Amino acid sequence: MPTWDERFASGSYPTDPDPSPVLDRYVDAFPDGRALDVATGTGRNAVFLAERGYEVDGLDQSREGLRIARENARERGVGGRFNPVQADVDTYEFPEAEYAVVTVSFYRPMDRLPDITAALEPGGVLFVQHHLRSTDEYETGPSTDRYRFAANELLHAALDLTVLHYSETTEERDDGRRSAIAQVVARNSHGHHQTYPEVDP
Repeated sequence: MPTWDERFASGSYPTDPDPSPVLDRYVDAFPDGRALDVATGTGRNAVFLAERGYEVDGLDQSREGLRIARENARERGVGGRFNPVQADVDTYEFPEAEYAVVTVSFYRPMDRLPDITAALEPGGVLFVQHHLRSTDEYETGPSTDRYRFAANELLHAALDLTVLHYSETTEERDDGRRSAIAQVVARNSHGHHQTYPEVDP
């Protein structure tokens, strides 16, 4: 099986993908500060957040993915706000209460999710999107269900936070291929009374 460096170098994955429309819709309601993009790949979320004024740490084990992400950040004029961190997510020591925003796209972080959410400062916001298990056949995503979310699995994993958005939908990519996707936006806040941002539908 090709390594992630080989996959990114071969062009098997989009080198400059757009962020999720859900992330784009909610980002104006996120707090200011530093951001962390876990499994950043070619910088889908990291470059987007840097364009929105965040200082972003992009974490990935792939040297080639980080190279492309750095290039994307420079081309968008935000190279100085993107900090590549080459490390394996499975063993990385996440700092506590460090980030206003943490994003994860198309990586199943369940074993590390408690550590990832602990990296949020009070009031910080988590965004996660990943492939779902489905009875329909899709051309994108992991080849086995082992690396996909079960129905409501991501939602249950985020219930220690204040869930601002949750969806399980079919999403069409730029190349026309379709995927079943789960997405959550959740804030590191607690209590029976919460505020909820107004976002465009």
